Amino acid sequence: MPEIQEFDLIVIGAGPAGYVAAIRAAQLGMKVACVEKEKTLGGTCLNVGCIPSKALLESSEHYAFLQQKMADHGINVQGASIDFKKFLDRKDRVVAQLTGGVAVLFKKNKVTHVVGTAHINEKTKRDKTVTVTRDKEEVQLKAKNILIATGSQPINIPGVTVDGVKVVDSTGALSLPQIPKKLVIIGGGYIGLEIGSVYLRLGSEVVVLEALDRIVPLMDADLSRGLHRILEKQGMKFSLSTKVKQTEVKKDGTVVVNVIDPKGGEATISADVVLMAVGRKPYTEGMGLKEAGVQVDEKGRIVVDAKFQTSMEGVYAIGDVIAGPMLAHKAMEEGVAVVETIAGQAGH
Repeated sequence: MPEIQEFDLIVIGAGPAGYVAAIRAAQLGMKVACVEKEKTLGGTCLNVGCIPSKALLESSEHYAFLQQKMADHGINVQGASIDFKKFLDRKDRVVAQLTGGVAVLFKKNKVTHVVGTAHINEKTKRDKTVTVTRDKEEVQLKAKNILIATGSQPINIPGVTVDGVKVVDSTGALSLPQIPKKLVIIGGGYIGLEIGSVYLRLGSEVVVLEALDRIVPLMDADLSRGLHRILEKQGMKFSLSTKVKQTEVKKDGTVVVNVIDPKGGEATISADVVLMAVGRKPYTEGMGLKEAGVQVDEKGRIVVDAKFQTSMEGVYAIGDVIAGPMLAHKAMEEGVAVVETIAGQAGH
């Protein structure tokens, strides 16, 4: 049986919630282990979310300005083109720099980084154990407190199979092999609109399919209308109150999207690539939460009290796995608050 490594706090997940909590806990004098299934730190946000999408947005904005606005300054630019490989390489360098920076902070603050998938074992004992599995090898960790910060993952809908090539999620859309002539986006939330804006500026025809009657439906209605007008003026196309029935990839590589229009009729839309971006859900599967006695609600979110403690004493949860907006800065603030509470301070 492998030797059990002992800590004051085990953090599961190294995204904005987890890595900030781990570093702050170490600064407060705790011996901390942070378990992350990916080799790089930073979670979805740094690796395949906020940071790479903003890097691509910035690069595409430079290209669009060069194409559309330089003439207004009396500067004539001819022959400008996109080297798509370098375009993506720059995004990768930005990601590598920031994820590497988190690794440096872990080392500086003596946070133990454990690579693998975590499973919470104990049900009621004072010291809780976590089994971390990587390449069929297991590591046993023990601590008085466990913090779950595993983040979220893209939602899928029936009839749409994400193959990572012709039908992609947000991760796949950040690394397409080439600029699609036509990109259809299922979902009018901010993730799809961000990525759609990138490819629109690069010359793709972009069509957004949204089941509700407006884009970014969780945001203020006036903001939604204003954003709709701006994006439409830029050339983005929208089909609102349109539900996707299924997608089918043809032999020639074309993706056909079958939809139900606002009047209940059926129609088809063809595309080179389809982006599935209907939202995200908490990543809580496979951790043994039910067996450990950690309560989860009907939406798959971990139930916590005002101090972020779950139904299992000594087990806490923060970030995308609990109720509230799935935002990095919200997760970071919760990370600081929960470890300060664990340390006996008034975490806010």
